[in-house]
Amino acid sequence: MSKKKIILVINCPDKAGIISSVSTFLFKNKFNILESSQYKDSKNNQFFMRVCFTNLNNIKIISLNNLKKKFLNISKKYNMEFSFFDVSKKQKVLIMVSKFGHCLNNILYQWKTGSLNCEIPIIVSNHLDMKEIVKPYDIKYNLLKVNKSNKLKQEKKLYELILKNKIDLVVLARYMQVLSPDFCKKLEGKIINIHHSFLPSFKGARPYNQAYLQGVKIIGATAHYVTDELDEGQIIEQDVARVDHTKTLENFISIGRDIESLVLTRAISWHLEHRIIINENRTVVFN
Repeated sequence: MSKKKIILVINCPDKAGIISSVSTFLFKNKFNILESSQYKDSKNNQFFMRVCFTNLNNIKIISLNNLKKKFLNISKKYNMEFSFFDVSKKQKVLIMVSKFGHCLNNILYQWKTGSLNCEIPIIVSNHLDMKEIVKPYDIKYNLLKVNKSNKLKQEKKLYELILKNKIDLVVLARYMQVLSPDFCKKLEGKIINIHHSFLPSFKGARPYNQAYLQGVKIIGATAHYVTDELDEGQIIEQDVARVDHTKTLENFISIGRDIESLVLTRAISWHLEHRIIINENRTVVFN
């Protein structure tokens, strides 16, 4: 009998006995825990847990639906929000990009080599610049040109593509258009964006130029969920690099793009592995 990995993610008010109840439930249903992480947020008395488990040798695994039904008694007792995920089921990711391809390149490479366990059925862009880069990967490239007069119309087409392709996650890989609050609200917790960590110090165009002229000593990048408030989404991952007076503007841009690529890929990977739980305006990341 083949083994199957399942992930259980829990969020509930903290109360004694949660870990024991979950562990006992899995043991009684013939599962073996492979990985378990827990965290209590004392600020709001919330408990978070992620458990990865598999069926024991020669034990036939029950369906996820039946597993959910069996778990209801525990979830009601602790007022839990919970989800079970089948690790073997690949999530579908839609990537959006404009004219800068460094993040897209890294995502496609990590996907092609198996580091990102997902499907990428479609890439959407408001420009044709990245079409040739995408071509060798045999992924559909959909052009949705955007201007002031057609923005909402194109957004509607984008949402239809998401529904048609049963997309689980949207990744803004340096997509240089602002999505409407209504669109972001509909896909809350399902859109990840990357930007330079200079916000709010260096907003607008050419942030690396502004940072270079200001003589900053640290540059970096932030990956976050997109919400209906611009650049206010829950932060998933950040990284930085030190720079000094010897670095040129070209160095700034190159270093910054490398960090953006790494940070975004980490955030996508953790999302796909169900390691992120949204905690109000923050995230719990079991990495």
